[in-house]
Amino acid sequence: MRVAFIGDIVGSHGRDMLKAHLKNLRAEHKIDFVIANYENASHGFGMTVKNANEIVSYGVDCMSGGNHTWDKKEVTTLFDTHEILRPHNYPSEVGGTGCRVYEVAGEKLGVLNLMGHYSMPYTDNAFRCAKSTVESLHVQGVKNIFIDFHAEATSEKRAMMMLLQGSVSAIIGTHTHVSTDDFQISNNTAYLTDIGLSGCRDNVIGMDEASPLKQFLTGIKGHFDIPKKCKKILQIAIMDFSDGKCESAFKLKIFDDERAIRTDAWVED
Repeated sequence: MRVAFIGDIVGSHGRDMLKAHLKNLRAEHKIDFVIANYENASHGFGMTVKNANEIVSYGVDCMSGGNHTWDKKEVTTLFDTHEILRPHNYPSEVGGTGCRVYEVAGEKLGVLNLMGHYSMPYTDNAFRCAKSTVESLHVQGVKNIFIDFHAEATSEKRAMMMLLQGSVSAIIGTHTHVSTDDFQISNNTAYLTDIGLSGCRDNVIGMDEASPLKQFLTGIKGHFDIPKKCKKILQIAIMDFSDGKCESAFKLKIFDDERAIRTDAWVED
């Protein structure tokens, strides 16, 4: 099966890039299943029902979340009507789930959403949750497993790789909105510390630079806002899974000026 993952969709500019490119990408690269992180999709904070329907219409099959999952109250209704996840290590009382299993190209695909600890809301232990959930999926006969690990600290993401390599198909990090250059396949597991945002690329993590600059200069926080106009980027990882292993993977960075950069994952011996 060929699975694609799109990093944090930030506001209307991120959604615009999906609209412009995703259906063509699915056809060109023969993608079977698309996962995308939605937690910044509605003006940077959470996701509305309207925007969820919009994203699905562009060709996204499953959406993962993070610390901004709860910013729009209506998200709780989406758990029952859409293929939408929230971090699995939130307590079960909050509703929804962070793990679902799909039939893709004749095989089962497990999608697991987790959230880290450093500078994040309080949740259950991500590493223990990951280990027990992956073990449970294996018992169910699910070998192909994709993980969106939504975390601030690169050390947490790398540690998750060390914990699970060889037992899952891919672990890709989200949250920082800044792409890293370490896409690799190790022990049959694809790993990327952070895929980076899809949205505005010429400011600060997809947001207008005025508020973050004021905060850095004065220590006074302000409201983050998405600029009306900006230069845009779409970042997507495309991976081939079979029998639980990632056989090949590459990442595309697609710019709104028609440039495209491909980076192939290197394979560790």
